[in-house]
Amino acid sequence: MSQPQVREKTDDELVAAARTGDEAAFTQLFKRHNGLVSRLGYRFFSRREQVEEIIQEAFVKAYLALGNYQGGHEKSFVSWLARITVHACYDELRRIKKRGESRLGDLSQEEEEFLTERLRDLSTSSNVEGATISRDLAGKLLSRLKPEDRVVLTLLKQEELSIAEIAELTGWTSAKVKMRSHRAQQGLRRVLKKFV
Repeated sequence: MSQPQVREKTDDELVAAARTGDEAAFTQLFKRHNGLVSRLGYRFFSRREQVEEIIQEAFVKAYLALGNYQGGHEKSFVSWLARITVHACYDELRRIKKRGESRLGDLSQEEEEFLTERLRDLSTSSNVEGATISRDLAGKLLSRLKPEDRVVLTLLKQEELSIAEIAELTGWTSAKVKMRSHRAQQGLRRVLKKFV
């Protein structure tokens, strides 16, 4: 005889249990959505330690805010947690900017040469090393932007979210997201002009 299958609890059911103090329910939410938070963290930060801090901060904030979670429809917990994560990333970008760590994003001579060569020859090769270098360079170029601009460009270009989705994640108006996107792209053009 086969064992009856146990139905997996929904996110909303796990949230309700976690609100009553069921730590195992929140642990299950963490295991289920750790990949989402990690992926978003890596969109903004390249160092593992930074991403681990974002994961910890996002889940702590989520746990403390469980009472504010509305829920009610499929994917609502995912959207809510993504919004918390994006805000945690944005806050960390602002802290880094205030501490003056953006100098760490400066390009080495080798990276400048690679970028100049890449801009001259836009027919990029599909090798893994070139893709890795390109991703690292993109991160360094983005690090030169204001935190707000970096958040918008990362979500728009790397996550491929719409203006409306970014507005929902950030809590900003669609007009502000559009303005930030425009300013961010202008900022990137100014940085790139140095190498063309």
